[in-house]
This record gives sequence, C-alpha cells and structure tokens, in this order.
Amino acid sequence: MNYYHLSILVHRQAIRYGKKTALKYRNPYEKKWKSISWRKFSDYVMKTAWAMAEIGINEGDKIAVYSQNMPQYIYTDFASYANRCVSIPIYATSSPTQVEYIVNDANVEVLFAGEQFQYNNAYKVQQKESSPLKKIIVFDPNIKFHPEDKTSVYFDDFIASGENSNAEVIVRVRMKSRQDDDIACIIYTSGTTGEPKGVVLPHTCFLQVFRIHDMRLTMTSNKDVSMNFLPLAHIFERAWTYYALHKGMTIAINQDAKEIQKSIKQIRPTIMCSVPRFWEKVYAGVNEKIADSKGIMKWIYTDSMKTGRKYNLDYKNNGIRPPLGTRIKFSFYNNTVFRVLKMVVGIERGNIFPCAGAPLSDAIIEFLLSVNIPIIVGYGLTETSATVSFYPEKNFTIGSIGTLMPEVDVRIDESNNEILVKGKTVMREYYNKPEETAKSFTEDGFFRTGDAGRLEGNVLYLTERIKDLFKTANGKYIAPQAIETRVAEDKFIDMIAIIADERKFVSALIVPDYKALIEYAEAHNISYNQIDDLLSNVDILRMLDGRIELLQANFAPYEKIKKYWLMREPFSMETGELTNTLKVKRKFVAEKYKDIIDNMYKE
Repeated sequence: MNYYHLSILVHRQAIRYGKKTALKYRNPYEKKWKSISWRKFSDYVMKTAWAMAEIGINEGDKIAVYSQNMPQYIYTDFASYANRCVSIPIYATSSPTQVEYIVNDANVEVLFAGEQFQYNNAYKVQQKESSPLKKIIVFDPNIKFHPEDKTSVYFDDFIASGENSNAEVIVRVRMKSRQDDDIACIIYTSGTTGEPKGVVLPHTCFLQVFRIHDMRLTMTSNKDVSMNFLPLAHIFERAWTYYALHKGMTIAINQDAKEIQKSIKQIRPTIMCSVPRFWEKVYAGVNEKIADSKGIMKWIYTDSMKTGRKYNLDYKNNGIRPPLGTRIKFSFYNNTVFRVLKMVVGIERGNIFPCAGAPLSDAIIEFLLSVNIPIIVGYGLTETSATVSFYPEKNFTIGSIGTLMPEVDVRIDESNNEILVKGKTVMREYYNKPEETAKSFTEDGFFRTGDAGRLEGNVLYLTERIKDLFKTANGKYIAPQAIETRVAEDKFIDMIAIIADERKFVSALIVPDYKALIEYAEAHNISYNQIDDLLSNVDILRMLDGRIELLQANFAPYEKIKKYWLMREPFSMETGELTNTLKVKRKFVAEKYKDIIDNMYKE
C-alpha cells in the first residue's frame, strides 16, 4: 500500500480516480449539493499552491485557515503542504482575542478567512500595531470588505493570480524536495484552562495514521461517503478526512453545524465522525418515541431492542452464531423498525460511525448497538493525532474505550494511573513552549495524556480526567465527567456542569431542554407565561428531582448531586462557557456563576 505524503496525496489520487467524485458541498446560495471530481480537486489545489508561491509565501511559513468547513479550506490545506508550509487551523467560532493569540504566537502573515464573521475578526486583528498579519484571503465571494481595507482579496481572484510558469516551477521544486519530517500543521488546543498550546504535528504523524488505520479497519473503501461534520480545526475530523482521502472516499462537506440533520438526510452518508452530543440527541428522541407509544407498538419497540441486544451484543460481538429464532427476529426488525429509525435520522446506509472527544454513556452505546447503528467508540488527543484506541469489529468491551491501535505503545503511570502514550502519531512538541513540552513527556519519551485509566491486556479504560478531578471539603475525590455523562442521558437535560471543588457536597448547573420542559408542562396542564415560570415550578422540579436521583443510583452517596440550579440561557462558545470542541470551561463557569453557586451552599 502506498502512503502518499500530504503534498502529493490529492494529485496521486486524481490520477487513480479521475472523474470520480472527491468532494460534495452544498452551495449556500443555490441551495444545491455540487460535486467536485478528483481531477478538479487536484487542479484547485495546484492553482491555490501556485498563488501562494506568487505572493511570496516561502517554505516553512505558517498559514492560518480561519473558516467553517468548505472546499476552499481543503484546497488551502493541501496547497500549503505542496509549498512545504505549515497549516494552522483556527476554529470558525474563535473570538478576535483567540485569533490574535494564535496569529502572534505563530507569526502568521497570511490568513484565509471563511465568511463575514471571520473576516471582520481577522481584519480587527490585522489593524493592531503588533500584528504580523499582512494579508487576508476570503473564501466567500459575497462578503463585504472594510472600506479602508486595501490588502484583502477574494479567494477566486487570489487563485487566478498564480497561473504563470514561474509559480508552477517553484511549487514543483518544493513538492519534489518534501521531507516526511516537515511540519504539516500546528493545531492549537482549545484550552479549558490556561492559554492555548500549539501542537506540532509533522507529516510522519499523518502517514502513520494512514498506516495503522489500514491495519485496523476492514470496513472502509473508496465507495464510502464520509460526512465532514466536525470542524476541520478539530484533530478528530482533520485526521479522519485525510484518511478518507487516502482511501479514495467521497467527502461530503457540511458547512453549517446547525444544518447537519438536514445534510445527513440529503447525503445519507456511510461514515461520519461525531462527538457524543449528536448521539445523545438521537437517543433522547428515540426514547421519547418509545415512551409515548402504547399497546402493540410499545411491545414491538421493546422486543426489537431486546432482540437487537441479544443478536449484536450477546452473540455477534462474542463471535457466537445466534440461534435461528434470534436470527429471523433480528432480520425482521432490522428491515422494519431499525431501518425506519435510521432513515428518520438519515443513517440507514451507515458502515461505521466513529465517536470520540468526550465520554459517551454505556447506556447510549448499548442502545445504539442494539438498534444496529454501527457506533465505534474511541479515544485520542490532538497530541496523539487523534486515535489511541477504539472498538474492534467484535469482542469489544462496553465500558472501555476500545483496544489499542497497532504500533501505539501505552502504559499506565503507577503513581497516578495516568495514561502514557508513545508512537509515531505523537506530536513533536508544543510550539514555542519548551517548558510545557518537557513537562508533557516522561524521561523515556512517553506523552502524558492528563487522563487516568487502566489497561487490561490490550483493552484501555478511561477513569477520569486528572486535571478535572474535584476534591470536596470532606476530602473525597469526585470525577465530574462520569456524573455529567450519566445525567446528560436524560431527555430533559441539555447540558450540565458539576460543581464540587472544595465544596461540602456536589451540586450542578443544569441547562434544561427547554422544548422538552414546555411539552411536559402542556401535557400535565402546568400553566406558565414564560420559560422562567417553568424553571421554578414545583411540579417540574419534583419531576426532575426524581429523574436525576434515578440516574445516580449507581454512584456513591458523596458523588451524588444534592442541589442544582436550572439555567435560563444555554452554555455557548459565544458567551464563554464552552470551548470550540464543546467542552465546559470549568474555571470560567465557576467564576461567572459564582453567586448562583454560592447560593446553593448557603445553610
């Protein structure tokens, strides 16, 4: 198998696949999905690479891409690799302060912006006296430039400027002089605490990603259609998208995260990477349908899930041929109940659905597998080029985070149970942070993940995030993620942040699912004028008390939520409670809502 360097990958695949569709995207103005062939993809990448050379971008320069997912984003990435440059992705939702930090830290002179929001923020950063940013190139041709902006250009005009023989020669020479240990990208971690750190990933990391995934995955092929849902600034999506291109798959690009449900139904992908939040919503929706059903339909739903669990988890996963009766029943339900359920979501063609980024509860995993949704739970970090472990096709253990990837060496630190990782997918360093880099590696070269776990043979278990551990005033240690993952299964709970550090007991800030609360109120004749009335309604609170208590049945008394507060507004990236990867910024939340939290602890 050939593992092509990212500088030549697209062009080698264009020779092989020609007119086959490489990329699909939804034109936001025509409201139609368009296809781009491998040959056309290769042409766009080369034109972008020539234009970079034409404006004086040199080998080793750092180019930032601050955009939503779109075809131009991918052209820019691969054009930078052709020029032996370093691509620096910035989340499309990042604030001017976050953009300024990355631009200054990496000395970025050229930035590619997606739409008006990103352009406005980037232009604001460019106006700072200390900013190294010289040029902004904008993907969306319909955005309006600032009246005083004399340096920015539209992407279409930019690529047209590079079509000359001199730029072509420069790029050709650079592609031929490529080295496997060139830096491919620097990905800045979203930083739940402290300032972001730039994770330096050379091309060797991605070449190894291709190699070890080929060794592990037998159910992927060039006929697959992979939905590009998570941001390309996220290592999970970035590494997977590159792997999918290596396999010759078609990538369907979802530009607007809010449109994902519509996009899935239109494309019906065979593969999609996602974080747990997506599947939590699917689980809540199906459970609600089952709860609302009556009579024979309720029995059918219940029996179908029982049958699916037996077939997939008790027999198939353990390598046992199911009895004839179970096979017949499963086949019936798979072609009726399960198929309809999956068609409603748009995932009936699914081959694999990798899920990582945060813990997904065991109950949801069991449910998804029981209804024959091919979820694959995994674990990884930006610093390990994503995947460290994931579920094998069979003999996986629910409750674990899968079996280790080949050629990835993992051990557990005896002093604090920290998961330590070594291998060719591990980052080179944190950019401009030698002290942080030194602290992050053991003397014999293992990367310190910051996650505690255990290893049983080749099966890895995650127990808690070491930095997230709370110590109550009573000296008890609390792992907030475990509680949050369990309680967030409930259909009435949209988001939750556990509070416990140096407190007498565990409390929580809960963002309820406002729609579900309204439906409950109307079904139970609870009168209200506005959502605030429901958040303080005795009947609503009593109902939630019971559900939360039930969900915590398996926790020790000191781990259980004793008090909680229902939030009027959801947590968001814009208001600062969430990182770009939708993780709760615990320190920020604790400070912002200090008065509410303190009030829960008043005698």
